[in-house]
Amino acid sequence: MGTAERRMAPGDGVTAPAAETGRESGSDQGIPAGAALRRSDPGRGQDALDGGEGQPYYRPLWIEEPARKRRLPDPVRTAAVRAVLITAVTLVQAMVAFLCTMAGSWLAFPMVLSSVASTVVATWGVLDVWVTRQVWNQRNGVVSTPSSTARALRRERRRARRRARAATRSQERIRRRQGGAGQLSHS
Repeated sequence: MGTAERRMAPGDGVTAPAAETGRESGSDQGIPAGAALRRSDPGRGQDALDGGEGQPYYRPLWIEEPARKRRLPDPVRTAAVRAVLITAVTLVQAMVAFLCTMAGSWLAFPMVLSSVASTVVATWGVLDVWVTRQVWNQRNGVVSTPSSTARALRRERRRARRRARAATRSQERIRRRQGGAGQLSHS
């Protein structure tokens, strides 16, 4: 039984289980019923290609499935691709250096030096992926969820500040009312 048959319910129109399609066991597995009938009995005509409802049965090439993990952010993915390419080149250089050393070639020493330099660059590339990921998470990705005690403390501080501002405003209003009536000049 293929992946499509396991994931879809019988009779949903996308795929049909083996019992509904009339598949024969053995060589016809994985072939839709119409194709199996057409191959085995070419004289049956258009009915052999139909799923029984008058429409031809087409098996999809693939079935879209939701992604299990979120896609990496673009800068992180770019850094990861760069690191993989640099690491691959480093491994090829190391292999060439080893083979040149075994063969006693003059190219062995320059290849060993370039392999050491490439190893440093590959290490930088891997660290670049890590740093880029951390920076991206810090700028865009991480949603802070503080503990309930911290949230309660912040809420209490906010209430206290609001009360203090309201008291200050009411005092200002009282001063304006009293000060404006008894004041004759602005000097």
